[in-house]
Parts: sequence; C-alpha cells; structure tokens
Amino acid sequence: MIPDDVVDEVRARADIVDIIGEFVPLKKFGKEYKARCPFHEERTPSFCVVPEKGFYKCFGCGKSGDVFSFVMERLGLDFVEAVKYVAARSGVEVREVSRQKDDEDPHRSLYELNAFARDWFRERLLDPATGAAAQAYLVGRGINASTAERFGLGYAPDEWRALRDAAARHGLDEGLMVEVGLLGRSDRAAEPFDRFRGRIMFPIEGVSGRVVAFGGRVIQGGDRKDAPKYLNSPETPIYHKGNTLYGLSWARHAIRREGSAIVVEGYMDVVSLAAHGFENVVAPLGTAVTTEQAKLLGRYAQRIHLLFDSDTAGLKATFRAGDILLAEGLHPAVVTLPPGEDPDTMVRRQGAAALRAQMDNALDVLDRKLQILEEKDFFSSIERTRKAVDSLLPTLRAAADPTLRDIYVAKVADRTGVRRDTLQGEMTRAAAGAARTPRSDAPASPTAQTPRIPRMGAERTLLLLMTKNQEYVERAGEHLGAEDFVDPAYRAIFQALLTDPELRVPPTAMDPVAAQRFQELLDDPEEIGHASRVFDDAVARVRVETLGRVLRQLDRRIEQAGNDGEKMALMEEKERLSRERRALAPDDWTMTTRRLQGDPNPNL
Repeated sequence: MIPDDVVDEVRARADIVDIIGEFVPLKKFGKEYKARCPFHEERTPSFCVVPEKGFYKCFGCGKSGDVFSFVMERLGLDFVEAVKYVAARSGVEVREVSRQKDDEDPHRSLYELNAFARDWFRERLLDPATGAAAQAYLVGRGINASTAERFGLGYAPDEWRALRDAAARHGLDEGLMVEVGLLGRSDRAAEPFDRFRGRIMFPIEGVSGRVVAFGGRVIQGGDRKDAPKYLNSPETPIYHKGNTLYGLSWARHAIRREGSAIVVEGYMDVVSLAAHGFENVVAPLGTAVTTEQAKLLGRYAQRIHLLFDSDTAGLKATFRAGDILLAEGLHPAVVTLPPGEDPDTMVRRQGAAALRAQMDNALDVLDRKLQILEEKDFFSSIERTRKAVDSLLPTLRAAADPTLRDIYVAKVADRTGVRRDTLQGEMTRAAAGAARTPRSDAPASPTAQTPRIPRMGAERTLLLLMTKNQEYVERAGEHLGAEDFVDPAYRAIFQALLTDPELRVPPTAMDPVAAQRFQELLDDPEEIGHASRVFDDAVARVRVETLGRVLRQLDRRIEQAGNDGEKMALMEEKERLSRERRALAPDDWTMTTRRLQGDPNPNL
C-alpha cells in the first residue's frame, strides 16, 4: 500500500487541469474549466473541473471525484496504480509499505480536533446573533461571504469555555485540545480555557488540505484591551510554521498556472487579495520566510513577487526573504507600494487594477537594492560605496542560479567600479567565514550549556526578540505583565507590543524616551543565536527579579505584622514565592545562599 502522507502529497502536487486536459480539451470559464464529458455522449459541455477544490463533476451523467478517481475511471486502473500514474506526472516519488493497523496515523486525532474546531468556529460566524459583529468586521474589510467560505473563516466567541463545552459534549479529549492550542492553561486558572476568544479565525491548512493550526485576529469588543492583535496556534506534531505557508492549499494550482507566486505578510492580505481576484497568494506564518517555505514555493513556480510593506521593517523582511528564495534557485521580484499602503488597503481603496500595475513594475531583488542605494546617494564617495558593496554581497552569495549570479556580479561591478574578480574573492571569503561560524538556528549540541543572555540585559533582550518574531509577543504575554519590567521605557514598549504585535514604528502617543528605545530595538540588526532558549532564560530572569522585589516587600510586611496569624500567612506566602524563584533560577539561588553563608568563592 501507499502511505497516506504520500497520497496526500501526490494529490497536492497534481495539477488536475493538466492531467484531465490530457484526455479532454478543457476551456476556461471564470475559475472553472469545462468540456464535453468523456464518460457519456453529449453535445453541450456539462463536464466541469474546479482546480481550486481539486475535483471534477459532470452535471449530465453525475460522475464526479478527484484526480485519482478520474484516472481510475478513464484508464481502468485501481487506486494504487492511479496514484502512481498521477505521481509520475507530478514529480513525486512513490514508495509502498506493508499494510499496517487502522491506527497507522498517530496524529489522526489531532487533525480531527482541528476539523471539529474549524466547523464550530464557522457555525459561530454564520450565527445571526453570535457572529453579527464578526460578519460586520469582514464586510468592512471587503471580505464577502463567498471569500469567507472559501477560506473557511470563522469566529471564536468572546467566552472562556464555549468551545471547551462544545467539545466536551462530543467527547473530545481535553488534553489533546491543549496540545493543539485550542485550549490554554494558566497558573491563574484552575481549569483549561478557550485560548481563542473574540477573534476572527483563520484555519491554516497543510498542502493536503487538512487543518493543522489556526490564526485568530482580535476584533473590537474583545474582553482584553491588551490582547495581541493576532494569536496563533503553537507548534505541534502536525504544525511546524516554518514548513507551512498560509493559503498554499488554495493557491497552489493558480501559482502553477500563473508561473508565479505572490508572497504577502499575513492572513488578511491573502484573503483580501483573493477577494479581489488574485488567486496565487500565500503568506508565511508570523516569521521571516524560511528555506523550507522557499522549497515549497519552488514546487510550483520559479518567479516570486514579494509584496511586503514598504517601510523600513518591510524592506528588511523583503531582502531577507529575497536572499532565502535566491538560495533555493528562485527568482524573487520586489513590488513597491506607495507610502502608507499595504496590499490589503491598496486593493480596497484603489482596486485590483492599481495593484496589478504596481506588480507589473516589480524589480528584481538586486535591482531594487541598487535603486534604494542610488536614492540614498550611496555611490557618492569611496566610503559609502564600500558600505554599498557590503550590503549587496549577501544577495550575490545567495543566488544559487549560476547564470543569475554571474549577471548580478557583472551589474554590481559596473555600478560600483569594483572588479569582478574582487567581488568573487569577497564572496568566497564571506562564504568561508559563514562555514566556520555556526548558524544561529542550528541545533545545539546535546551537551551545550544554555546560552547566556547578551550583556544588553534580560528586559532589552526579551523586547528585541519580541520585535523580531511575533510568536514571542504571545509567549511573553502568557508569562509576564507590564508590571514585571523595572525600566519604565521598556515597560511601555512591552505594553505597546502586547496591544499590537505588528508594531513597526513607535506609537505617536508613546513617551519620547520609550519611543527612542523602541526605534533602536526595531533597527537593531543583532541576530540572537538559540533564540528560543535565550527567550526562556530572559523570561525567567525578568520573573526572578519581580519575585525578588515581592519577597523584599514581604520581609518588610512580616516585620510590621500586627499579630501572629498575619505574620504566619505572610511567611507561608514568602515560602511559596521563594520556591517559585528557586525553580526559575536554582544556580542563582545557590550562589546567593553561599554568599550569605560567608562562602569566599560563591561562584565555584
């Protein structure tokens, strides 16, 4: 037999229009393709292929199915033979394994939970009473009912246990719901609670079409004013965000037909552009574009349009993504939007034609870099030209296509006056240096110690990570509050990020000192190695400092206690918090204890 994951990959990679088109002369009608049915005689075409959904149907004889059932019916093959036939035309290597028990998919229950949640969120959106505000929000964003249905959009009511109770009535496992991120736990709550509340829900599908995770966008009227704008499912056995692109399950056939993909920043951009006729749109999931995502795109097209915001942060993300795509042999082009516009606002205000015009003027990623350097007068002096070359070298090195890399080198040599062999030498030296330096995202040695926080301090380190990755905003909000920050400026920045994790400029109402610090964080180029472990360490240290302050306050209150009962209660609270502090930083606690005991070498 062929494993389910291989069958899913073949189905996902197959272009049903191309394969059925080998047997039937299909003609395009809107989003569908029509022809006279190959299974019965007819004069008027009633055979329809819907590539978006991956199925065909004849409204004359009633035959319908997916790409496998068509091949089975047309060629008389069994299922395994049909999968192999389609795989051979889709570039997928098929392996067969011996048949196993019915429970061979260990993650089936996780997929079933997500499918239940998707349907439940969808029902809440369509409910005239519960979903009224959410429906109004979508209409205000230009999302009609058809587009909402296509993407399976839903609504999570602003209640603490509505989904939990619904799942319990169906006998669904509460622990698994916590594992996939549908329910949350907190030290402040005795029982699990609905993690998504008061949010438009975006189901995230794998390439096979199964729901692997969710993203939730808060709407007005939510129960927490400081709630992050977007809340995403955590990584799970079935969801690895760096390996997934939002919208790819819907867009993959359009990407193949168009010969190009449009990469935008978030869910709403994907849905909004789809509502305005752009079918080949995908988005990374709250992180920078990854190598795995670039490889996914490379299955369907070589030409990639990067359609990010055109502010400073957006340009940085654009060029990081461009280099990743180049390294996988793809050809990225940069679409530049007018100041203050993003893809969603532009199509809503100016229409699809205006955005298409901007895309027609897209520049190769190196050309766009050169254009920006020209605009900033980087070729006016020797020193600035040297800096320009330094900023261009990563893109030269990234280009895996040897012809494209040669074109790049020639263009940079011509514009900067630096000889080609000199540029080649610089590229070689930089590559050798990178080979000697471990990648920041490389897995740590099993015996490696937890990395130390850089000397910038735990509060600043934590905020720096939060500005670079929205996932850390959510995680930090689960463990810390603004009151945990000693520095008033960092406290204000933390609160601002909790309110809007997508902030890329300081809010106008922010204190000038905090605004300056925030801008420094946004502009900081430092890449912190082993970021997840550094984040955990930073959270622990901030929390340890908070507990230290609370313990000192308790000491004063114990001294001032008016009676033995009050004093005993305070001492019990002190012991509880002391245990929590020791658990967070056992090494620091041991060193402090030894110092207090008079140990001359507390660090040994």
